[in-house]
Amino acid sequence: MFHKNIKLAIAGLIIAYAVYQFIEGNIGNGIFLILLSLIFIFLYYRNEIILLAFLRMRKQDLEGTEKWLQKIKNPEAALITKQQGYYNYLYGIIHSQKNLTQAEKFFRKALKLGLTMDYDVAMAKLSLAGIAMQKRRKREATTLLNEAKKLDKNNMLTEQIKMMQQQMKRI
Repeated sequence: MFHKNIKLAIAGLIIAYAVYQFIEGNIGNGIFLILLSLIFIFLYYRNEIILLAFLRMRKQDLEGTEKWLQKIKNPEAALITKQQGYYNYLYGIIHSQKNLTQAEKFFRKALKLGLTMDYDVAMAKLSLAGIAMQKRRKREATTLLNEAKKLDKNNMLTEQIKMMQQQMKRI
């Protein structure tokens, strides 16, 4: 809801007031204000709108996810780099149902900006491999599939990877 720099400014002001409360002897108020400032610091690194969009995605509500993502007007200015990666990642998942060329663009941008979790990187590469396979780019699809397989440490995507490898043999 707030711009990323405003969140840090609010956190800084709250911490400054907490220090003042400590100096005045109001230890309880100071501790509470420090904890309150941690909320704004957390929201600097984890954007609240992206968190809500992930909740909608978890329920497999693509329209709701897109509605939440559209509330971010200027993602380059409002989000830090990793959040921009997840913003594009979510748009890639949404567009993979509609327009593969657009989805490929979003997934590539998400990988370029960076994703925090290895599972998310593996999922993005697996989706790109599927798009490349549908566009008859077998070499690129094989490379992306192998990279996704290396990143899938918890074996959560093994069935999808095996299925795609079988489909690649048919091409």
